[in-house]
Amino acid sequence: MSDKQYDTLIIGAGAAGLMAGIQVAGRGKQVLILEKMERPGRKLLITGKGRCNVTNCCTVEDFMLNVLSNKRFLYSSLNALNPYEVMGFFEDCGVALKVERGERVFPVSDRSADIVDALVNKAQQSGCRITRACVKELILDTNSEGKLSVCGVITEDGQTIHASSVIVATGGKSYPATGSTGDGYRLARQAGHKVTPLRPSLIPLVCKEKICRDMMGLSLKNVVLKVVDTRSGKEVFSELGEILFTHFGVSGPLVLSASCHMQPDKNGSLEHYKLYIDWKPALSHQQLDARILRDFEQFINKDFINSLGLLLPKKSIQIIASLSGIPFDTKINQITKAQRTALVDIIKAMPLTPTAFRPIEEAIVTAGGVDVSQINPKTMESKLASGLYFAGEVLDVDGYTGGFNLQIAFSTGFAAGTYC
Repeated sequence: MSDKQYDTLIIGAGAAGLMAGIQVAGRGKQVLILEKMERPGRKLLITGKGRCNVTNCCTVEDFMLNVLSNKRFLYSSLNALNPYEVMGFFEDCGVALKVERGERVFPVSDRSADIVDALVNKAQQSGCRITRACVKELILDTNSEGKLSVCGVITEDGQTIHASSVIVATGGKSYPATGSTGDGYRLARQAGHKVTPLRPSLIPLVCKEKICRDMMGLSLKNVVLKVVDTRSGKEVFSELGEILFTHFGVSGPLVLSASCHMQPDKNGSLEHYKLYIDWKPALSHQQLDARILRDFEQFINKDFINSLGLLLPKKSIQIIASLSGIPFDTKINQITKAQRTALVDIIKAMPLTPTAFRPIEEAIVTAGGVDVSQINPKTMESKLASGLYFAGEVLDVDGYTGGFNLQIAFSTGFAAGTYC
């Protein structure tokens, strides 16, 4: 491999890198993809709980509503490869797809390995060579006009690989066990690029209350999570979906989306926010009260703690009952209207206090990254060094959970591979 000349080197064999390689090799160029992990697509394998949420079945206009940072930068690449075209790509590769709630697209097999295999096989069939190597630094040159250009890389084991262009598709800093350890930011800075502050996005929340641990493993579907900034009283997030209680706090799709709207204070704390869970969003306060009265009629001679089995998951009954303030041994026929109102209120808005994000290594996506003002949005080429391209999560672009971030990786990888 030493001193070998290629047309294009791609650093990272993930979603963006493999898609880029397919485009470059498809034009008859010599492509080498350098992947530090033993197997390509490691992060792809764990996305969507191992099912791989490939993209979101929506128009570019609807897609943009789900982009959190630098929307305008993505217009060109998303129009060059939109979600429907990504779906067509995988179906052409023999992977049958299905669309689930929220327009999320998954392989029919529910196996992320099918997506990875399709990408790797297509890349190799197109002529890409994939080899294991970790890049230490870029080889940069300056022409007579003082313009910087890239002409290869040096690997950690000292090998020099020359190329006319280099695409950095190393991912972010989340899930470092998959190879995303922030290497791309170091390479970007070497070429003079600014890297905006990195922070976790789409990440679980640590909560103060012990009740989360008590309900660990309980998954709630079709609940509403509301997030309020207590400093201003402003509601910053409210959405219907799924929540999971954990030993440290809360996770699940709703929590991951909510985290994007929360900013820690200067000490890294999130305690200026309050979370409220509506366990029964389909019922108004009055309807829920009527429902509780009907349940109470069935348990008229029972203790209060034994009356909630038809309304709430078993694991939550003691928690909700305790938060309502009604003594467990109160007979149903002795419960007052005021006590019933307290029970309704806690079911409609159970409060939790978030204290912090989980570590960035656990984030689904790294927010921040290579400053896109220094990148050509159509080609993904650096404005500072000719022949140097960036694609995927290493860029300062990210979106909500639901297939949006993988689509960004595919579209930016496609653009880099088309123009390098």
